[in-house]
Amino acid sequence: MRIYLDHNATTPLRDEVVAAMVHALRDAFGNPSSAHADGARARREIERARERVAALVGARPGGIVFTSGATEANNLAIQGLARGRRARGRHLVASAIEHPSVEAPLAALRAEGWRVTRVPAGPGGCVDPDALAAALEADTAMVSLQWANHETGAIQPIERVAQRTRALDVALHVDATQAVGKIPVRLDAVPVDLLTASAHKFNGPKGVGFLALAGEIELEPWLRGGAQERGRRAGTPNVPGIVGLGVAAELAARELPERAARHAALRDRLWDGIEAKVPHVLRNGAPPELLPNTLNVEFTGADADVLLEALDGEGVSVSFGAACASGARQPSPTLRAMGRSAAQARASLRMSVGLGVDDAQIDRVLALLPDLVARVRAVDPS
Repeated sequence: MRIYLDHNATTPLRDEVVAAMVHALRDAFGNPSSAHADGARARREIERARERVAALVGARPGGIVFTSGATEANNLAIQGLARGRRARGRHLVASAIEHPSVEAPLAALRAEGWRVTRVPAGPGGCVDPDALAAALEADTAMVSLQWANHETGAIQPIERVAQRTRALDVALHVDATQAVGKIPVRLDAVPVDLLTASAHKFNGPKGVGFLALAGEIELEPWLRGGAQERGRRAGTPNVPGIVGLGVAAELAARELPERAARHAALRDRLWDGIEAKVPHVLRNGAPPELLPNTLNVEFTGADADVLLEALDGEGVSVSFGAACASGARQPSPTLRAMGRSAAQARASLRMSVGLGVDDAQIDRVLALLPDLVARVRAVDPS
């Protein structure tokens, strides 16, 4: 049996989610845009899911836009707002540690003449709200800042940033893909304008996500060709996926405190064991501002590529960082932005716990790591 410690890349489906999706596939197969009873049944399923997602993140149901995932949602939020009527200038502000699905639309806008100011992250992986506020200019249209980092789990000071952007009437987009379902994320408590997330990060299906709008923000549609999602996102909705997202959202809302406590205990058990059993290790990311399930460790002097393969051979799944950037083993931009050297970044692995992980699995990993790390370190990299 494999031990899966890559829940920040994707998560296993809950049984309740699978059951709801099977029901939707069989019984809600109609096109939601159709006027007949079968279409109405599919529309009811979508609207029920919309209410569940809205309840999870403290949004209005009418502000939830379903997408194919967080990548599409980030593109819709960033490029849609930049090209919409809300944009008051051609200046954007973002952190230096954003996910590739945020980096790419920012790069596209920069190629069209937009100016993008980057705010650095400190050694612990967090952005200084004062430094971000200092980067705002009279023509700043938007700030884009992740809620929690995909590699280190560092939780950004969203509340303090949101206070500053709201005071200056600058739109704030928050990529909450790694935060939703792990920590409280509430638009009714924090003045965020646009929030994005993906179902498969909290035990829902792949291929579906959402953009939550806090107010009546006019976006330039990213996908055109129909009036679905109140004209914000054209295309026949993925009804089974949306239903699965809705159930995953309801489960997350109900179980969040228990889930966070359980995951934090497993993560701390893993880190305490690594620190005790493996010499020369460094934790990337400063607690307590971390996701409860995420641990990023530098195994100094070890090639993380080789260590990952060794763990995989023993039935343990871990990762380097962003799954969207896998295959291009350049030093992690996140760790480099935090001041780590290229060698340190190449020696770092991310381990993230979630559904199905237990104490016995953590102990098995801790039994394997000392010998595996020693063997990898002993290999001459030349």
